[in-house]
Amino acid sequence: MTQPSNNHKGVIFSGMRPTGLLHLGNYMGALQNWVTLQEDYNCIYCAVDIHALTTVESSEDIKSIKPNIEDMVLDWLAAGVDPEKSIVFVQSHVPEVMSLHTLLSMVTPLGWLTRVPTFKDKVRQMHETEETVNYGLVGYPVLQTADIILYKADTVPVGQDQIPHIELSREIVRRFNNLFGETFPEPQAKLTEAPLILGLDGQNKMSKTLDNHLDLASTPEETSKRLLTAFTDPQRLRRDDPGRPEICNIYSLHKIFSGPEAVKTVYDECTAATRGCVDCKRHIADNLNDYLRELRERREDLKAKPGYVQEILHEGGKKARTIAIETLAEVYYKMGLS
Repeated sequence: MTQPSNNHKGVIFSGMRPTGLLHLGNYMGALQNWVTLQEDYNCIYCAVDIHALTTVESSEDIKSIKPNIEDMVLDWLAAGVDPEKSIVFVQSHVPEVMSLHTLLSMVTPLGWLTRVPTFKDKVRQMHETEETVNYGLVGYPVLQTADIILYKADTVPVGQDQIPHIELSREIVRRFNNLFGETFPEPQAKLTEAPLILGLDGQNKMSKTLDNHLDLASTPEETSKRLLTAFTDPQRLRRDDPGRPEICNIYSLHKIFSGPEAVKTVYDECTAATRGCVDCKRHIADNLNDYLRELRERREDLKAKPGYVQEILHEGGKKARTIAIETLAEVYYKMGLS
């Protein structure tokens, strides 16, 4: 099988929905890990545009997918995803995934899909019912399984909340292998340890939907302006009120992006009411902008190369299809369809 360079390594598959510019939570929660994994695995990274269609609500949402892909992949490349080491491509550029999705759907009981906790959460978020929600959302885990096993990936990096999805993929693989013979490896979850990045509201995980995020590609001025809107300690109404750093989102960011001595200074000055919240926000803005400077410079350099991202995606799509065509031919043979 054609794979990235070293066939003795395990194969990682991971994807992101093309929602446009990535934010700090995406970087700390997934993207940073993607870059590190390239050293030990053959990595396949996918912009999952078909998955994005499961929650579109208008034609404008659909029109935004293509430009969103380019923005998102620019962030990947700027962060250190290397197309010489990893396959980087767009899901819909490999139509074999839709064929495998259809075949897997023939052996996947409906009850397996409706019991997935995130399915019920999505239905509520979309203000739908299980009777009115689109089939694509119900079948999302089947397509996700097809994404993974089409490339014979054996490892999927996930957070704890995604474990049920990987276990369902394993169940689908076991059922397929029992019916048609050993074909696919059962994908293993690789738990990723990442700090929880709260949004600017100080209560929820950073999210574009909640508009509480900090885009990686923002200018330093935009980042500083956004951080000045962040909620801190709700009981600290005046500068001379002692603060409670342990419940303050800005302090949680200091613990990640400021050195140990600076963190101690922030804590001491906050609790002694010698540091105001605005000062603290400006301090973390400077540190965060320093942290992101090189990434942002690389992104601007890459953005200045016309057609570069599309070339990467085109080449990645060709590599991915080479694997996919071979896998699908094996599936057809095992199922008696060829």
